[in-house]
Amino acid sequence: MPPNVAQIYDLVKIGNIDLGEKPLFLAPMEDVTDPSFRYLCKHFGADVVYTEFVASEGLIRDCKKSFKKLELFEFERPAAIQLYGHQVDSMVEAAKMAEEVKPDFIDLNFGCPVKKIATRGAGAGMLRNIPLMLEMTEAIVNGVKTPVTVKTRLGWDNDSKIIVDLAERLQDTGIHALAIHGRTREQMYKGEADWTLIGEVKNNPRMKIPIIGNGDINGPETAKNAFDKFGVDAIMVGRATVGRPWIFKEIKDYLQTGQIMKPLTIKEKVELAKLHLQKSIEWKGDPRGILEIRRHLSNYFKGLPNFKETRIKLVTLLDADEILKTLNEIAERYGDIDDSQQANDYSYFRY
Repeated sequence: MPPNVAQIYDLVKIGNIDLGEKPLFLAPMEDVTDPSFRYLCKHFGADVVYTEFVASEGLIRDCKKSFKKLELFEFERPAAIQLYGHQVDSMVEAAKMAEEVKPDFIDLNFGCPVKKIATRGAGAGMLRNIPLMLEMTEAIVNGVKTPVTVKTRLGWDNDSKIIVDLAERLQDTGIHALAIHGRTREQMYKGEADWTLIGEVKNNPRMKIPIIGNGDINGPETAKNAFDKFGVDAIMVGRATVGRPWIFKEIKDYLQTGQIMKPLTIKEKVELAKLHLQKSIEWKGDPRGILEIRRHLSNYFKGLPNFKETRIKLVTLLDADEILKTLNEIAERYGDIDDSQQANDYSYFRY
Protein backbone atom coordinates (compact mmCIF):
# COMPACT_ATOMS: atom_id res chain seq x y z
CA MET A 1 0.00 0.00 0.00
CA PRO A 2 1.43 3.42 -0.84
CA PRO A 3 2.31 5.63 2.12
CA ASN A 4 0.31 8.69 2.98
CA VAL A 5 1.35 11.37 0.54
CA ALA A 6 2.53 14.71 1.89
CA GLN A 7 3.40 16.86 -1.07
CA ILE A 8 3.08 20.30 -2.52
CA TYR A 9 0.71 20.08 -5.45
CA ASP A 10 1.80 21.57 -8.73
CA LEU A 11 -0.57 23.16 -11.18
CA VAL A 12 -1.99 20.46 -13.42
CA LYS A 13 -1.66 20.89 -17.18
CA ILE A 14 -2.99 18.86 -20.09
CA GLY A 15 -1.23 20.06 -23.19
CA ASN A 16 -1.22 23.84 -22.87
CA ILE A 17 -4.35 23.88 -20.70
CA ASP A 18 -3.69 24.99 -17.13
CA LEU A 19 -6.21 23.33 -14.80
CA GLY A 20 -4.94 24.74 -11.52
CA GLU A 21 -4.31 22.74 -8.36
CA LYS A 22 -6.31 19.62 -7.48
CA PRO A 23 -8.79 19.92 -10.38
CA LEU A 24 -12.09 18.05 -10.38
CA PHE A 25 -13.27 16.18 -13.47
CA LEU A 26 -16.81 15.15 -14.39
CA ALA A 27 -16.64 11.55 -15.63
CA PRO A 28 -18.06 10.80 -19.07
CA MET A 29 -21.34 8.89 -18.68
CA GLU A 30 -23.68 7.71 -21.42
CA ASP A 31 -27.14 9.30 -21.27
CA VAL A 32 -25.97 11.54 -18.41
CA THR A 33 -23.23 14.01 -19.37
CA ASP A 34 -25.06 15.92 -22.06
CA PRO A 35 -24.68 19.74 -22.32
CA SER A 36 -27.57 20.45 -19.94
CA PHE A 37 -25.95 18.42 -17.17
CA ARG A 38 -22.47 19.68 -17.98
CA TYR A 39 -23.88 23.21 -17.62
CA LEU A 40 -24.89 22.55 -14.02
CA CYS A 41 -21.65 20.77 -13.12
CA LYS A 42 -19.59 23.65 -14.50
CA HIS A 43 -21.76 26.07 -12.54
CA PHE A 44 -20.80 24.24 -9.35
CA GLY A 45 -17.10 24.11 -10.08
CA ALA A 46 -16.25 21.11 -12.28
CA ASP A 47 -12.89 22.01 -13.84
CA VAL A 48 -13.12 19.59 -16.77
CA VAL A 49 -16.16 17.96 -18.35
CA TYR A 50 -16.52 15.20 -20.94
CA THR A 51 -19.12 14.39 -23.53
CA GLU A 52 -21.00 11.14 -23.40
CA PHE A 53 -18.80 8.55 -25.08
CA VAL A 54 -19.00 8.61 -28.86
CA ALA A 55 -18.80 5.50 -31.04
CA SER A 56 -16.11 5.81 -33.68
CA GLU A 57 -18.11 3.68 -36.10
CA GLY A 58 -21.14 5.91 -35.59
CA LEU A 59 -19.13 9.00 -36.54
CA ILE A 60 -17.56 7.63 -39.67
CA ARG A 61 -20.94 6.26 -40.81
CA ASP A 62 -22.60 9.67 -40.40
CA CYS A 63 -24.82 8.61 -37.49
CA LYS A 64 -26.84 11.68 -36.49
CA LYS A 65 -26.87 10.73 -32.80
CA SER A 66 -23.08 10.39 -32.72
CA PHE A 67 -22.57 13.78 -34.38
CA LYS A 68 -24.97 15.39 -31.91
CA LYS A 69 -22.74 14.28 -29.06
CA LEU A 70 -19.84 16.28 -30.47
CA GLU A 71 -21.50 19.60 -29.70
CA LEU A 72 -19.46 21.71 -27.31
CA PHE A 73 -20.17 25.18 -25.94
CA GLU A 74 -17.82 27.88 -24.72
CA PHE A 75 -19.31 27.85 -21.21
CA GLU A 76 -18.08 24.32 -20.57
CA ARG A 77 -14.44 24.61 -21.56
CA PRO A 78 -12.09 22.98 -20.92
CA ALA A 79 -14.07 20.06 -22.31
CA ALA A 80 -13.14 16.73 -23.84
CA ILE A 81 -14.74 14.44 -26.40
CA GLN A 82 -14.48 10.78 -25.46
CA LEU A 83 -14.29 8.15 -28.20
CA TYR A 84 -14.53 4.38 -28.16
CA GLY A 85 -14.07 1.66 -30.73
CA HIS A 86 -12.03 -1.44 -31.51
CA GLN A 87 -10.57 -0.70 -34.96
CA VAL A 88 -7.48 1.47 -35.31
CA ASP A 89 -8.37 3.08 -38.65
CA SER A 90 -11.90 3.93 -37.53
CA MET A 91 -10.69 5.43 -34.26
CA VAL A 92 -8.07 7.56 -36.02
CA GLU A 93 -10.64 8.83 -38.51
CA ALA A 94 -13.14 9.52 -35.71
CA ALA A 95 -10.48 11.41 -33.75
CA LYS A 96 -9.81 13.62 -36.76
CA MET A 97 -13.53 14.30 -37.10
CA ALA A 98 -13.80 15.11 -33.39
CA GLU A 99 -10.84 17.46 -33.69
CA GLU A 100 -12.79 19.60 -36.17
CA VAL A 101 -15.06 20.88 -33.38
CA LYS A 102 -11.97 21.94 -31.41
CA PRO A 103 -12.27 20.05 -28.11
CA ASP A 104 -9.62 20.89 -25.54
CA PHE A 105 -8.54 17.27 -25.66
CA ILE A 106 -9.66 13.91 -27.00
CA ASP A 107 -10.11 11.06 -24.55
CA LEU A 108 -9.95 7.36 -25.43
CA ASN A 109 -12.33 5.07 -23.58
CA PHE A 110 -10.50 1.88 -22.59
CA GLY A 111 -12.56 1.39 -19.45
CA CYS A 112 -16.28 0.94 -20.20
CA PRO A 113 -17.23 -2.50 -18.80
CA VAL A 114 -20.66 -2.84 -20.46
CA LYS A 115 -20.94 -6.25 -22.09
CA LYS A 116 -22.05 -5.14 -25.55
CA ILE A 117 -19.00 -2.85 -25.77
CA ALA A 118 -16.31 -4.81 -23.94
CA THR A 119 -17.03 -8.16 -25.60
CA ARG A 120 -16.54 -6.54 -29.00
CA GLY A 121 -13.05 -5.51 -27.93
CA ALA A 122 -13.84 -1.83 -27.30
CA GLY A 123 -13.89 0.00 -23.96
CA ALA A 124 -12.49 -2.25 -21.23
CA GLY A 125 -12.27 -4.99 -23.86
CA MET A 126 -9.02 -3.34 -24.92
CA LEU A 127 -7.50 -4.61 -21.66
CA ARG A 128 -7.44 -8.06 -23.26
CA ASN A 129 -5.43 -6.84 -26.22
CA ILE A 130 -2.75 -4.48 -24.95
CA PRO A 131 -0.72 -4.45 -28.19
CA LEU A 132 -3.81 -3.22 -30.06
CA MET A 133 -4.55 -0.65 -27.34
CA LEU A 134 -1.04 0.76 -27.63
CA GLU A 135 -1.06 0.69 -31.42
CA MET A 136 -4.40 2.51 -31.49
CA THR A 137 -3.36 5.11 -28.94
CA GLU A 138 -0.10 5.93 -30.70
CA ALA A 139 -1.84 6.14 -34.08
CA ILE A 140 -4.38 8.62 -32.70
CA VAL A 141 -1.71 10.69 -30.92
CA ASN A 142 0.19 10.92 -34.21
CA GLY A 143 -2.96 11.52 -36.24
CA VAL A 144 -4.25 14.63 -34.47
CA LYS A 145 -2.80 17.85 -33.08
CA THR A 146 -5.19 17.97 -30.12
CA PRO A 147 -3.89 16.52 -26.83
CA VAL A 148 -4.97 12.90 -26.33
CA THR A 149 -5.77 11.32 -22.96
CA VAL A 150 -6.85 7.83 -21.88
CA LYS A 151 -9.33 6.46 -19.33
CA THR A 152 -8.97 2.82 -18.32
CA ARG A 153 -9.19 0.35 -15.42
CA LEU A 154 -6.78 -1.68 -13.29
CA GLY A 155 -7.02 -4.65 -15.65
CA TRP A 156 -9.47 -7.18 -17.05
CA ASP A 157 -9.83 -9.26 -13.88
CA ASN A 158 -8.24 -9.88 -10.49
CA ASP A 159 -5.49 -11.98 -12.07
CA SER A 160 -4.47 -9.30 -14.55
CA LYS A 161 -4.11 -6.02 -12.69
CA ILE A 162 -1.59 -4.63 -15.12
CA ILE A 163 -2.14 -0.92 -14.69
CA VAL A 164 1.29 0.00 -13.23
CA ASP A 165 3.15 -1.34 -16.27
CA LEU A 166 0.39 -0.33 -18.69
CA ALA A 167 0.47 3.27 -17.48
CA GLU A 168 4.15 3.57 -18.46
CA ARG A 169 3.50 2.04 -21.86
CA LEU A 170 0.57 4.37 -22.50
CA GLN A 171 2.69 7.33 -21.47
CA ASP A 172 5.28 6.25 -24.04
CA THR A 173 2.66 6.59 -26.81
CA GLY A 174 2.53 10.32 -26.16
CA ILE A 175 -0.73 10.77 -24.24
CA HIS A 176 -1.04 13.86 -22.05
CA ALA A 177 -2.90 12.40 -19.04
CA LEU A 178 -4.26 9.11 -17.73
CA ALA A 179 -7.47 8.54 -15.77
CA ILE A 180 -7.69 5.26 -13.84
CA HIS A 181 -10.85 3.70 -12.44
CA GLY A 182 -9.90 1.62 -9.42
CA ARG A 183 -11.73 -1.54 -10.49
CA THR A 184 -11.20 -4.32 -13.00
CA ARG A 185 -13.60 -4.91 -15.84
CA GLU A 186 -14.74 -8.10 -14.10
CA GLN A 187 -15.86 -6.04 -11.10
CA MET A 188 -18.01 -3.73 -13.22
CA TYR A 189 -19.13 -1.28 -10.48
CA LYS A 190 -19.30 -3.78 -7.63
CA GLY A 191 -17.19 -3.90 -4.50
CA GLU A 192 -14.85 -1.12 -3.46
CA ALA A 193 -12.47 0.68 -5.78
CA ASP A 194 -8.82 -0.21 -5.11
CA TRP A 195 -6.89 3.02 -4.94
CA THR A 196 -3.60 1.40 -3.92
CA LEU A 197 -2.67 0.66 -7.53
CA ILE A 198 -3.72 4.15 -8.61
CA GLY A 199 -1.34 5.41 -5.93
CA GLU A 200 1.44 3.16 -7.23
CA VAL A 201 1.04 4.58 -10.71
CA LYS A 202 1.12 8.15 -9.41
CA ASN A 203 4.18 7.50 -7.21
CA ASN A 204 6.10 5.69 -9.94
CA PRO A 205 9.05 8.06 -10.58
CA ARG A 206 8.93 7.20 -14.27
CA MET A 207 5.44 8.67 -14.66
CA LYS A 208 5.48 12.30 -15.79
CA ILE A 209 1.90 12.86 -17.02
CA PRO A 210 -1.03 13.81 -14.74
CA ILE A 211 -2.79 10.87 -13.09
CA ILE A 212 -6.53 11.26 -12.51
CA GLY A 213 -8.07 8.95 -9.90
CA ASN A 214 -11.62 7.64 -10.28
CA GLY A 215 -13.86 5.35 -8.25
CA ASP A 216 -16.03 5.74 -5.15
CA ILE A 217 -15.59 9.50 -4.86
CA ASN A 218 -18.96 10.20 -3.28
CA GLY A 219 -18.34 13.28 -1.16
CA PRO A 220 -15.81 15.79 0.17
CA GLU A 221 -14.12 13.38 2.59
CA THR A 222 -13.41 10.68 0.01
CA ALA A 223 -12.12 13.32 -2.39
CA LYS A 224 -9.72 14.73 0.20
CA ASN A 225 -8.53 11.25 1.09
CA ALA A 226 -7.78 10.51 -2.57
CA PHE A 227 -5.59 13.58 -2.83
CA ASP A 228 -3.91 13.26 0.56
CA LYS A 229 -3.31 9.53 0.72
CA PHE A 230 -2.61 8.66 -2.90
CA GLY A 231 -1.26 11.92 -4.28
CA VAL A 232 -3.24 11.93 -7.53
CA ASP A 233 -3.09 15.07 -9.61
CA ALA A 234 -6.86 15.21 -10.09
CA ILE A 235 -9.97 13.27 -9.25
CA MET A 236 -12.88 12.27 -11.44
CA VAL A 237 -16.44 12.05 -10.10
CA GLY A 238 -19.09 10.06 -11.92
CA ARG A 239 -22.36 8.62 -10.67
CA ALA A 240 -22.29 10.56 -7.40
CA THR A 241 -23.03 13.65 -9.50
CA VAL A 242 -26.40 12.34 -10.70
CA GLY A 243 -29.00 14.30 -8.76
CA ARG A 244 -26.14 16.09 -7.00
CA PRO A 245 -24.20 18.31 -9.44
CA TRP A 246 -23.30 20.59 -6.51
CA ILE A 247 -20.91 17.87 -5.26
CA PHE A 248 -18.10 19.77 -6.99
CA LYS A 249 -18.73 22.83 -4.81
CA GLU A 250 -18.99 20.58 -1.74
CA ILE A 251 -15.58 19.11 -2.51
CA LYS A 252 -13.90 22.41 -3.33
CA ASP A 253 -15.23 24.12 -0.21
CA TYR A 254 -14.00 21.24 1.93
CA LEU A 255 -10.55 21.15 0.32
CA GLN A 256 -10.16 24.89 0.79
CA THR A 257 -11.69 25.38 4.24
CA GLY A 258 -12.13 21.99 5.88
CA GLN A 259 -15.79 22.86 6.37
CA ILE A 260 -18.80 21.00 4.99
CA MET A 261 -20.94 23.14 2.69
CA LYS A 262 -24.32 24.20 4.02
CA PRO A 263 -26.88 21.68 2.69
CA LEU A 264 -29.19 22.73 -0.10
CA THR A 265 -32.86 23.06 0.75
CA ILE A 266 -35.55 21.35 -1.29
CA LYS A 267 -36.60 24.75 -2.63
CA GLU A 268 -33.08 25.29 -3.93
CA LYS A 269 -33.05 21.84 -5.51
CA VAL A 270 -36.38 22.56 -7.17
CA GLU A 271 -34.91 25.67 -8.80
CA LEU A 272 -31.95 23.63 -10.04
CA ALA A 273 -34.27 20.98 -11.41
CA LYS A 274 -36.21 23.68 -13.28
CA LEU A 275 -33.00 25.07 -14.76
CA HIS A 276 -31.89 21.59 -15.76
CA LEU A 277 -35.22 20.95 -17.46
CA GLN A 278 -35.02 24.27 -19.31
CA LYS A 279 -31.50 23.56 -20.58
CA SER A 280 -32.38 20.01 -21.61
CA ILE A 281 -35.33 21.18 -23.71
CA GLU A 282 -33.26 24.02 -25.21
CA TRP A 283 -30.64 21.54 -26.39
CA LYS A 284 -32.71 18.48 -27.31
CA GLY A 285 -36.16 19.88 -27.94
CA ASP A 286 -39.51 18.58 -26.74
CA PRO A 287 -40.23 15.71 -26.04
CA ARG A 288 -36.68 14.28 -26.16
CA GLY A 289 -35.36 16.86 -23.73
CA ILE A 290 -38.03 15.76 -21.24
CA LEU A 291 -37.58 12.04 -21.78
CA GLU A 292 -33.84 12.18 -21.21
CA ILE A 293 -33.90 14.31 -18.08
CA ARG A 294 -36.36 12.23 -16.09
CA ARG A 295 -33.67 10.08 -14.46
CA HIS A 296 -32.11 13.27 -13.10
CA LEU A 297 -35.32 14.78 -11.81
CA SER A 298 -36.16 11.95 -9.43
CA ASN A 299 -32.60 11.78 -8.12
CA TYR A 300 -32.67 15.42 -7.03
CA PHE A 301 -35.16 14.43 -4.35
CA LYS A 302 -33.96 10.97 -3.38
CA GLY A 303 -34.69 10.15 0.26
CA LEU A 304 -37.71 12.39 0.76
CA PRO A 305 -40.42 10.76 2.89
CA ASN A 306 -43.74 9.77 1.31
CA PHE A 307 -42.42 10.63 -2.11
CA LYS A 308 -43.23 7.53 -4.19
CA GLU A 309 -46.29 8.94 -5.95
CA THR A 310 -44.50 12.19 -6.79
CA ARG A 311 -41.44 10.33 -8.04
CA ILE A 312 -43.63 8.31 -10.41
CA LYS A 313 -45.00 11.56 -11.81
CA LEU A 314 -41.51 12.97 -12.35
CA VAL A 315 -40.42 9.93 -14.36
CA THR A 316 -43.59 9.57 -16.42
CA LEU A 317 -44.85 13.08 -17.21
CA LEU A 318 -44.24 14.25 -20.78
CA ASP A 319 -45.52 17.81 -20.54
CA ALA A 320 -43.06 20.48 -19.39
CA ASP A 321 -45.77 22.59 -17.74
CA GLU A 322 -46.98 19.57 -15.75
CA ILE A 323 -43.44 18.82 -14.63
CA LEU A 324 -42.97 22.43 -13.52
CA LYS A 325 -46.26 22.24 -11.64
CA THR A 326 -45.08 19.08 -9.88
CA LEU A 327 -41.77 20.69 -8.98
CA ASN A 328 -43.60 23.67 -7.49
CA GLU A 329 -45.70 21.26 -5.44
CA ILE A 330 -42.53 19.65 -4.13
CA ALA A 331 -41.20 23.05 -3.09
CA GLU A 332 -44.43 23.89 -1.30
CA ARG A 333 -44.67 20.53 0.44
CA TYR A 334 -41.05 20.02 1.50
CA GLY A 335 -39.78 23.60 1.29
CA ASP A 336 -37.06 24.09 3.86
CA ILE A 337 -36.00 20.46 4.31
CA ASP A 338 -32.32 20.14 3.44
CA ASP A 339 -29.89 17.31 2.67
CA SER A 340 -29.24 16.58 6.34
CA GLN A 341 -32.94 15.83 6.84
CA GLN A 342 -33.35 14.03 3.54
CA ALA A 343 -31.63 10.82 4.63
CA ASN A 344 -29.72 10.64 1.37
CA ASP A 345 -27.19 7.82 1.18
CA TYR A 346 -24.76 8.45 -1.66
CA SER A 347 -22.56 5.45 -0.81
CA TYR A 348 -24.29 3.44 -3.52
CA PHE A 349 -22.84 5.70 -6.19
CA ARG A 350 -19.79 3.89 -7.45
CA TYR A 351 -18.17 5.16 -10.60
